[in-house]
Amino acid sequence: QHYYITNNLRGRKVIETAIMSTSQKMKDFTSEPMGDKPVKMLAGIGEVLGNKLIDEGFNFAYNVLGQFLVLGKNEDLMVMWLKDKVGANAKQAGDCAKCLKEWCDAFL
Repeated sequence: QHYYITNNLRGRKVIETAIMSTSQKMKDFTSEPMGDKPVKMLAGIGEVLGNKLIDEGFNFAYNVLGQFLVLGKNEDLMVMWLKDKVGANAKQAGDCAKCLKEWCDAFL
């Protein structure tokens, strides 16, 4: 595993692993408000898909959340959008859509 230092939402330096399991990413993501989380913090979105989303103008998780809301919080439509937009596979897209749905259920 690779480690890197980032600032968390409270401005403290934290050490994070560059490779996280999807379930851990989901748990971490859905446990706190959205804030300015990078798009790569979404479950199912790793380095490659994250960079593709950034290239498409979706730098932050809230940008992708906005698309999810435009799609009426429909997980199936979000899966199709992620497949079409950045070439996500079914698991990646499903994990991301589920992550956004769970975040919405907790915070909206």
